[in-house]
Amino acid sequence: MKYFILFGPPGAGKGTQATAMVESYKLCHISTGALLRNEIAAGTELGLKAKALIDAGELVPDEVVEGMIESQFNTVKGVEGFLLDGFPRTIAQAEVLDKMLAKKGEAVTSCVSIMIPDAMIMERIKHRATIEGRADDAKEETINNRIKTYHEKTEPLVEYYKKAGKYNEIDGVGTIDEVRTRIFATMDKF
Repeated sequence: MKYFILFGPPGAGKGTQATAMVESYKLCHISTGALLRNEIAAGTELGLKAKALIDAGELVPDEVVEGMIESQFNTVKGVEGFLLDGFPRTIAQAEVLDKMLAKKGEAVTSCVSIMIPDAMIMERIKHRATIEGRADDAKEETINNRIKTYHEKTEPLVEYYKKAGKYNEIDGVGTIDEVRTRIFATMDKF
């Protein structure tokens, strides 16, 4: 089983590329946001816990998210691996993921990181905000905060996966097809 982690700043094209990655490599796409919504809709025990926390205006703790991911690993069949999107977000979560996979005799295959310059993040998010009518994403202050948050939270993980020899950076500048070709060239190595 292969376990890919998808990284990249807002606007890097993760959502666009994830679809092709999942189809081409027969992966199950695990997005933490989608998982939470699905568990809540299904009324599972984890979903009920998450809903109660969200309804109370609180963050869903790591253990709940980790439980949902582990559940996916144990129940999804007919795939050749998983594409994790939105997890891990911290070193602590990365360590939990390593332990979770080690229990199964598995390990993270690769961290695929789509990188674009900060100026391009600003440009792409503003463009997306116009197309999707998201006024909140049109404010430079909001976008700058998202960029800052991304760098603060993700950069320690970049080093974590570099030290493990599992970090693969992809140049996210270019057409969708050009970036996809780079991603596939990297994924084909595994």
